[in-house]
Amino acid sequence: MTLSSVTPQDIRATLLLREEIALLDLRYEAEFATGHPLFAANMASGRIALEAELRLPRKDVPIVLYDNGEGLVAAAAVQLMALGYSNVAALAGGLGGWKAAGYEVFEDVNSYSKAFGELVESRRHTPSLSADEVAKLIADKANIAILDVRRFDEYATMNIPGSVSVPGAELVLRAGQAAPDPETTIIVNCAGRTRSIIGTQSLINAGVPNRVRALRNGTIGWTLAKHDLEHGAGKRGGIAPFEGAGDNARDVAYRAGVRHIGIDELAALDEDAHRTLYRFDVRDAEEYTAGHLAGFRHYAGGQLVQEIDMAAPVRGARIVLSDDKSIRADMTASWLAQMGWEVYVLDGGYDGRLEVGPPRMVPRPDPAHRYRRPYEGTGVAEQAMQAYLDWEYGLVEQLRRDGTHGFYVIWRMAW
Repeated sequence: MTLSSVTPQDIRATLLLREEIALLDLRYEAEFATGHPLFAANMASGRIALEAELRLPRKDVPIVLYDNGEGLVAAAAVQLMALGYSNVAALAGGLGGWKAAGYEVFEDVNSYSKAFGELVESRRHTPSLSADEVAKLIADKANIAILDVRRFDEYATMNIPGSVSVPGAELVLRAGQAAPDPETTIIVNCAGRTRSIIGTQSLINAGVPNRVRALRNGTIGWTLAKHDLEHGAGKRGGIAPFEGAGDNARDVAYRAGVRHIGIDELAALDEDAHRTLYRFDVRDAEEYTAGHLAGFRHYAGGQLVQEIDMAAPVRGARIVLSDDKSIRADMTASWLAQMGWEVYVLDGGYDGRLEVGPPRMVPRPDPAHRYRRPYEGTGVAEQAMQAYLDWEYGLVEQLRRDGTHGFYVIWRMAW
């Protein structure tokens, strides 16, 4: 089989023009994390049958495959063509060709979400507190609420003492219950930096009346400062938006360029055979299981922002979000739009017939092939944690050198 090739220069032009492309790295995740183009998505060759049709919904989407000399491309192309994909090409020269062209290579996973988070902090000067400062507030029994924005399972593995689980996109929806006193200082934490930056800035953007601060460097910073973590916690924040949260979240989304649409407009987007359309329900898994709109895949909003390369590997595609309370979809959409996506929020739809059942789960990769994140679980070496933080601090400069990202950052409204 002769496979056509696409040059690194062609891919760069496609990204700058915001045309659709799925640039797929066929190596295992652990190898992918050693270096890849900014908007490359990992789809290991051995997982194409499991993942392709879920992650690449349009069969004639332009797909460009590459490896780093392992010889994976031809067999992967055969697999994709057997599944009905008709527009498959190879990156000329593979990853080596990309580097030879003088283009940037990014390490780690979810790299462009993390780079975007660093850009947000650098542009908005997102306020934060050090681990020592937060530890002192806890010891002094200060009027604070520590909100952990990671997935609940991450929170249950290890958490800042006294913190409550409020996963990312739930913050604006639940802050009124977590910190009903406007004099309470809200401290937002994750494992490292990105989700706490985005979470803190979400509350600020949406006009929460409380003082809000990120825990600088999250549980990594807490551990490096020699403070103890709790394990096995189970506190979940209840639903109670602060006054005006819904209207404010909608205004934030509008300012970012997000449009609200109805069922008829969704149908029109769905009928456009020349564009990829991703549909995500950004509520929590329990709500999704109890009843969701047909055709919408579950992806909790905070994780969707963090893992958009995994959820939507077709850069330049359209995204529609659904949420019966709208706030989570608006806040999630506001961030995706700033990351250069064409994103919509669906109004309504929940008063009709809903599908019932749990989210579709794709089998996890073999642990031997997964990248061990320096903020994952316990027992990570301090040197690895510090190296990870140092890498994140350099991402804004790397974005500048790369030049393809198209990110922008909106400014806070005067509420």
